[in-house]
Amino acid sequence: MNLETVREYCLTLPHATEMVQWVDHLLFKVGGKMFAIMSLEPTDVVLSFKATPEQFYELQEQDGIIPAPYMARAQWLALQRFDALRDDDLRDVLAISHRLIFEKLPKRLKEQLESGRTVQKDKKKAANKPAKKAPKKIAKKATKKSVPKKKSKSRKKI
Repeated sequence: MNLETVREYCLTLPHATEMVQWVDHLLFKVGGKMFAIMSLEPTDVVLSFKATPEQFYELQEQDGIIPAPYMARAQWLALQRFDALRDDDLRDVLAISHRLIFEKLPKRLKEQLESGRTVQKDKKKAANKPAKKAPKKIAKKATKKSVPKKKSKSRKKI
């Protein structure tokens, strides 16, 4: 695989979007969360992705696969070259990465994605709804009960 075939595959995954961020990185997201990152410029890492705990340790043993810089604590791996994994294996790890991120999304967001609605549409609907009126305050009548005042005891200074 190469940059273009990885891009094409990632965009076939459900609800996947892409965006360029940090000047030269192509991010693939689901529900606004990253599941894969590709460098558009030549660097030490060509592709990073989220892995399962088992994959994280097993795949590091292969030549050309390292813990992803800055993301290893979240169990992300990085490929130093595209041929570090066979094409089928690379598709599998990208699909798993996508699934891991999608499963962590809030339930409401997952439902919105699956039903085809977008968050922006829901925000627009909410903006068009009339604001709820505040409940009217009931004016309480001031009732003064005649309470005898306590007489203050005056102390004599000696």
